[in-house]
Amino acid sequence: MKYAEPFQKVLDYIEENLYEEIELNRLAFIAGYSKYHFLRVFKEVFYMTPSEYVRRRRITESVRDIADTGESISQIGYKHGFNSKENFTRAFKSEHHILPSDYRMADNSLKLLCRNKPEGAAFVLEPKIIELKPFSVTVYKSDEEDPTRFWNKYNCGGFSGKLSGGEARLDYGVSIWNFEKNKLDYYIGILTEYAKGDLSGTLQLKVEGGLYAIFDTPKADKYTFVNAIRKTWDYIYGEWTCQSEYVNLGDCDFETYKENSREFSEQIFIHVKEK
Repeated sequence: MKYAEPFQKVLDYIEENLYEEIELNRLAFIAGYSKYHFLRVFKEVFYMTPSEYVRRRRITESVRDIADTGESISQIGYKHGFNSKENFTRAFKSEHHILPSDYRMADNSLKLLCRNKPEGAAFVLEPKIIELKPFSVTVYKSDEEDPTRFWNKYNCGGFSGKLSGGEARLDYGVSIWNFEKNKLDYYIGILTEYAKGDLSGTLQLKVEGGLYAIFDTPKADKYTFVNAIRKTWDYIYGEWTCQSEYVNLGDCDFETYKENSREFSEQIFIHVKEK
């Protein structure tokens, strides 16, 4: 995302002083705004307060240490600006809805607030258009507003293996628009034909066949993967749908990924028809 110059200066200052006490007055001064106006505009641009931004950046920076070092959770928490293991654990769970220890064991991809970098070339993806037959998936229904947090629970809980009986299978994240409640219902699971394990708490979904546009998310690593997925979804709904020769039916889309493949690329399937 590209920001106006005053906010780029603010972000640069935050990065240079990420583990220091950062005063709101100082950030407002750097941006050239009054404190009241700065706070209002910052929230409009970033959808969070400056203090929330700093907290999320510190948590993001802690993720590499949790995954890639043998340092204790307490050490990592102190290193990244939290005054106790309890405060760090509480902040991490509030952000990702899993414990730092859960993440260390699963080593799954998280939705991170990475340091802002200059934008590169324009983001463009060309989908494949194919005809799919109807199929069934055995799934858990999300109890989270943000699907990425439900993926965290699913991966850290080993639910894919529980469903399959221990075999590595392709996971399906299914988005179904609930027209009655005007909200997105989200589900994660595997193809019903492979669901031979513990099926408690699951249900079966029938996914309609028809014409689908298939997008491959850009290659990433475990730290940038979720953001690459989000960027692809934003591109699909923000640009491709408006410019393409197809209409998004908006009833049922899905994404597929095998966590233990460690490829950090997934496919997104959009149900469409020709204009």
